[in-house]
Amino acid sequence: MIERLEILNNRYQEILAELNNPEVLDDFSKIKKLSKEQSDLEETIEKYTTYKKVTNDIEELNSMSESAEMLEIIKEELDQLTNQKALLESELEILLIPKDENDGKDIIMEIRGAAGGDEANIFAGDLFRMYSKYAEKHNWKIEVSHEVPGSSGGFAQIEFSIKGENVYSKLKYESGSHRVQRIPETETQGRVHTSTSTVLVMPEVDDIEIEIKESDLKIDVFHSGGAGGQSVNTTNSAVRITHLPTNISVSCQNERSQLKNKDKAMQILKVKIYSEQQRKHEEMIDADRRSKIVTGDRSEKIRTYNYPQNRVTDHRINFSVMNLDNVMEGEIDDIIEALITEDQRLKLEEK
Repeated sequence: MIERLEILNNRYQEILAELNNPEVLDDFSKIKKLSKEQSDLEETIEKYTTYKKVTNDIEELNSMSESAEMLEIIKEELDQLTNQKALLESELEILLIPKDENDGKDIIMEIRGAAGGDEANIFAGDLFRMYSKYAEKHNWKIEVSHEVPGSSGGFAQIEFSIKGENVYSKLKYESGSHRVQRIPETETQGRVHTSTSTVLVMPEVDDIEIEIKESDLKIDVFHSGGAGGQSVNTTNSAVRITHLPTNISVSCQNERSQLKNKDKAMQILKVKIYSEQQRKHEEMIDADRRSKIVTGDRSEKIRTYNYPQNRVTDHRINFSVMNLDNVMEGEIDDIIEALITEDQRLKLEEK
């Protein structure tokens, strides 16, 4: 661990020197890249600097002549420093876990009503509200690009972006099938029904990361539709783009101009193609993929929301909270932190 930390420390010093180089100061793209790398390393280097100081202090105390009157003071200080060193070692181990290159990115999320008819669509709407509330608490921005309202409320499908600081690092664990157990409003005999909605989380990708040929696209335009099929615009402003080689199709209808809808649809299409490529790549190179928390498989049942017992259970880590009412108001930090902690534990075991 110390060898790896020294390599990072040397690199950090190189970055600081480069950022003070007059030639580099004239190159904005290089400054941006170096500043990002410096920011990524900063916490690790600060903790490593503290760790080295604590280690030196321990060595100095151990070398001191232990006269009777000093023995008790030295022992107390050594105990404190030894505990601090152990804590720093644990924190540094976590910081040395290879970072997901997508963690700092914005996301595109897609929620669909699945099994359960109208109740599944209503629950999809509840999930959208939950994530909207969570985004609001983190000062993130949500933009809806496409929605298909459910006939009794909620959404048969809704796609939206979430933009802010480190969005993917928090919400990447949400992909999968979310199950709800509750008594629907339409249920006359008080029976609990089980329905599911699916969530897909995809990191936004830059233009340089994936290239799409114009000849591989089929582009359709149509009227934007509101709830119940009501026409919102009188012009063909909504856009559907199909990528013929993969048969992936996306629609965008929430902008007023066809050009803006097309641009946004292309952005979402790139994300979907990129995510599908990543999924296939991971399946090929990682035989143990199913043992990891983040699978991105929409069919995998990841969580149950049990209304009669006010309980939410994440099945991947066997973690439950008894405050479903708060969870549906966007209070999902406890679940997300538990998932992050378990993910880090698994990665530490792989090192």
